[in-house]
Amino acid sequence: MNDLESYFVNNSGRQIFKWHHYFEIYDRHFKRFRGKEIVVVEIGVFQGGSLQMWKNYFGSAAKIYGIDINPRVEELREENIDIIIGSQSDKNFLRKLKNELPPIDILIDDGGHKMKQQIFTFQELFSKVKPNGVYVCEDLATSYHLGYGGGYKRRGTFIEFSKNLIDKLNAFHSEQKSFQVNQLTTSIDSLHYYDNVLVIEKRLRDKPIATKTGVPVLGDDTTFPTKGFAYDVLYFVNKILQFLRLPSFKLNK
Repeated sequence: MNDLESYFVNNSGRQIFKWHHYFEIYDRHFKRFRGKEIVVVEIGVFQGGSLQMWKNYFGSAAKIYGIDINPRVEELREENIDIIIGSQSDKNFLRKLKNELPPIDILIDDGGHKMKQQIFTFQELFSKVKPNGVYVCEDLATSYHLGYGGGYKRRGTFIEFSKNLIDKLNAFHSEQKSFQVNQLTTSIDSLHYYDNVLVIEKRLRDKPIATKTGVPVLGDDTTFPTKGFAYDVLYFVNKILQFLRLPSFKLNK
């Protein structure tokens, strides 16, 4: 049991509502920030217990911001915990928030869990998270709940939206003009999908390189097709198949 889970289990202060398996995820991605001067933003305050949990976990050097639509949570403001009132459904509020907040080390979206809320929050605030920071979207289960605008393979859910980030992560390898490197490609280091949670680790990235070392004892073979006539044919055939939405074709060696 890590320190976060221990705090949760023994909590007698303000109420906290969390899935139990979240604590291992938190500790895995957050422990490197403990004891440092960091900025933590949690969207969705509930009863304020998790804000106090973060304060206890990260230490007195951490500045914690809680964002919520309920004006009553302003009562929960205390030393190193600030409260900002507003709706994550409102892009104008999110843009204002982005301008007012300092650069963020950790952002946790535990807000309303509706599709537009999760998508808008990512679109407006992900760039505010520092390089080497962490972006967390919790309770992805709502992407499968009709009452939240979800549904399996349904267009417009946060799950389907986030799957596009896998492509963005790998855009350095694209050969198509319609799919090129952008700011997401150069700022996302890794995507970690867990049950009900997506954790995005940020890091500034350059185009990856691959080299060979050692001596080729079986001949100078290569895993990838070399440039030339056969490669050009394969490329042309697969371009047509892609347009027709058909499976790809591979030439036999």
